Amino acid sequence: MGTETTKLTQKDGTIVYFLNVKGVMKMHNWEGPALIPQGNKKNAEYYLFGVKVTKEKWEASRKDIEGQPFYKTAAGKAAGSRV
Repeated sequence: MGTETTKLTQKDGTIVYFLNVKGVMKMHNWEGPALIPQGNKKNAEYYLFGVKVTKEKWEASRKDIEGQPFYKTAAGKAAGSRV
């Protein structure tokens, strides 16, 4: 299963970011809006794993993922090491 967000640009200029979750395509983008109708950022919509959220909720969720991943911390390295 891929975890990368894929960008699709339609002929009318609409930009859609989506994620493949167990074979189901869901609108999702941690970097910005997941749907930009006809390239107009004023009408942009934010989605996380297929669920539409407000820009404020998206920003709060994004702040929650900041920082180093568990495998780059001292605890993560110790947990994965052989003794």
